[in-house]
Amino acid sequence: MEDSKKRNKTSKRLRHLAGRANLGADALCLDPSREYGLVLEGGGAKGAFQIGAWRALSEAGIRIKGISGVSVGALNGALICMDDLNRAEEIWERIDELSVMDVKAMGGSLKESAAELKRLVKERGVDTAPLKNLLHHAVDEEKIRNSPCELFVTTFSLSDLELLKKDVKTMPEGEIEDILMASAYFPVFKQERLGGKYYTDGGGFNNVPIDVLLERGYEDIIVIRIYGLGLDRERWAKIPEGTKVYHIAPREDLGGILEFDRKRSRKNMALGYLEGCRLLYGLVGRRYYIYAPQTEAYYFDRMMSELELLKIYLESVLEPETIEVLGSYRFYTETIFPELAVRLGLSKDWDYRELYLAILEELASALKLNRYHVYRADELYREIYKGLLKTGKLPKSG
Repeated sequence: MEDSKKRNKTSKRLRHLAGRANLGADALCLDPSREYGLVLEGGGAKGAFQIGAWRALSEAGIRIKGISGVSVGALNGALICMDDLNRAEEIWERIDELSVMDVKAMGGSLKESAAELKRLVKERGVDTAPLKNLLHHAVDEEKIRNSPCELFVTTFSLSDLELLKKDVKTMPEGEIEDILMASAYFPVFKQERLGGKYYTDGGGFNNVPIDVLLERGYEDIIVIRIYGLGLDRERWAKIPEGTKVYHIAPREDLGGILEFDRKRSRKNMALGYLEGCRLLYGLVGRRYYIYAPQTEAYYFDRMMSELELLKIYLESVLEPETIEVLGSYRFYTETIFPELAVRLGLSKDWDYRELYLAILEELASALKLNRYHVYRADELYREIYKGLLKTGKLPKSG
């Protein structure tokens, strides 16, 4: 009961931080009647992003048929295979308490980092006990074996000098934790045998193991990128005709691969959730997450009917003499809007939908509106309007 309460509390904190899409099945860009393969990249502490993305997929009813993971992606893959989202979120929420890796000060001063490196050399690497304890606490072998979801992990055998792609469910009883450990065996770990052999992190040889699912005939594949260290073999993968590959990827820095910190993990889970929603619902926006499915003509009409709001933004970027001569639609379309598109860094083939949303983002950013939320375009407009009323830039009667 105690663990259940903790997990529910963690889940609520994540939803508070990231908001919740609530856009409905009719807004989905993916087909929930199909089954998807999931590729989970390696990247250490950045792996929290993958769990946030899983929440978005889970809420949308996207069915995962099989998972190919490496390093932290293998560990997260096991949690997904077990289908216990709240448990996965709780683990990442408590990642600093669990002390996954006893490495200190590597992100500190040069003197501190040098001292830590000296310690690691003296002790012949990082102790593996914390990660092994985490695996023992988190992994339920029976749940994995009974899951309808396939699970494949990639590792490299130093003993055989061979890249291995393992079907986890075929492992002998009691060895699932070992193969997951082998996949995540960071080069800085102390060398210890697992099942009589030495291994190292598979990410150094194949950090985006999409080939594992392609070889098994998967035709709908979602790749969750976190840009960890390692060889990105996806760029050389031959995608068969008819196979669709979708990507969920961060648009901002996720921190270091050894930054096992609660605050960072919570933020990365929120970002994963929001970027998952970007794929699922076709969200747009460079800084914000906006659902804007209507036509270009619709957003042009919105922009022209909201000139009072537009002029507030224009006053911040145009010269006063230009503001004074604002008038006809033609002046806006031929002079003002093309200039704004350049100022906002829009593509050469920009359209009025893109321009309107970029202006909303600029105003939202100036008002410091919450970024970690999925907004409908009209909802974002209302929040901006309320914010401008508070600042006195709009008359209350407006």
